Amino acid sequence: SPTVSRQPTLIATETTVPSLSSFQTLEDIAAAVRQCRLCGLAQTRTHAVPGQGNPKARLVFVGEGPGEDEDKQGLAFVGKAGKKLTEIIAAMGLNRQEVFICNVVKCRPSGNRDPKPDEIAQCMPYLKRQLELIAPTVIVALGAHAARTLLETDAAIGKLRGRFFEYRFSLSHPPAKLMPTYHPSYLIRNYTIETRRRVWEDMKKVMQELGIGPAKP
Repeated sequence: SPTVSRQPTLIATETTVPSLSSFQTLEDIAAAVRQCRLCGLAQTRTHAVPGQGNPKARLVFVGEGPGEDEDKQGLAFVGKAGKKLTEIIAAMGLNRQEVFICNVVKCRPSGNRDPKPDEIAQCMPYLKRQLELIAPTVIVALGAHAARTLLETDAAIGKLRGRFFEYRFSLSHPPAKLMPTYHPSYLIRNYTIETRRRVWEDMKKVMQELGIGPAKP
């Protein structure tokens, strides 16, 4: 299948996020995220959720935004969807400490609504810098919002999943391969043989790209 190269357009001015180059480590970003007041989500959050995992991860999972459990704990993917993601990672022969897990927006949209375009625009520079610093081989976009944001497209996740796109996060690094797939929460809601097969097909392509095998039975 064809590889599509997209350079996401990011909004990062002095009136929004500090200069991206001022963030030298993932902890720098995490500290800035925890103090961030750039959008209205800061007013309703309990904890900001910068993301966590291996700072040198070859594989990064990017979701949409924190849910209720994540907002309470300040950690990404710790609720029901997080347990499902942990199962997927384990089936790939990996553990959560070997990968990096984060979201497009770092604070929970109240009532679990979809994040608004301006909220995504304010938060996106944090994610871009995280990806630049980690420089992963593969990015997995979990769900429509993550995939559409990273690829700058309105296409449905069903049309995007199953093939690699190119994601260029830095001129100094080769582009990452980006694999869109269904969000773990969708997998929970639609727990059918077909949806499980599709997600596993996507993950097998990711494993092949990384040169790893699935977990031993």
